[in-house]
Amino acid sequence: MRLIACLTLAAVLAGAGETLAMSAMRLMSPAIGADGRIAQAQSSYGANRSPPLTWTPVPAARSYAIILDDPDASDPRPFVHWLIWNIPAGLTALPQGMPPNVRLADPPGALQGRNDNDAAGYYGPHPPSGVHHYRFRVFALNAPLSLAPGARRDALSQAMNGHVLGVGELVATFAAPAAR
Repeated sequence: MRLIACLTLAAVLAGAGETLAMSAMRLMSPAIGADGRIAQAQSSYGANRSPPLTWTPVPAARSYAIILDDPDASDPRPFVHWLIWNIPAGLTALPQGMPPNVRLADPPGALQGRNDNDAAGYYGPHPPSGVHHYRFRVFALNAPLSLAPGARRDALSQAMNGHVLGVGELVATFAAPAAR
């Protein structure tokens, strides 16, 4: 079901009237347990470090983008936790703890946007109560994006329109400390 939703989203982002071959991608993280839980260190209750991520490559990709959001948040919905794009096509992994800069030296050329906490880079899970789901999505793109560093989600989605070749998704959970 998740794969169908990802491919449907990819088809929408590919743009109406365009025919792009969509590839299913696999997105993984050793920081997310077998039970699908995000580690405390990756939350803003902990060290607030972005998790290490790996994905399957798409041969025709010229760059990759990643969006992390929380669809369970009430306002804004979904709450954007991380936007990063122009990840070079030769990479299929990001290390743990990406710095909170809009321009990154490593990976070279990668840019980060502003999350809904109004900061650049990664903002880890921080549900006010209960258990929330966090969607990590990687997009294979047919070109690097012409988008200013620090952009918001809507601008990133618009820039990706017509350029998506494949999508991978990893959904994980994190519980507010009181709910543990």
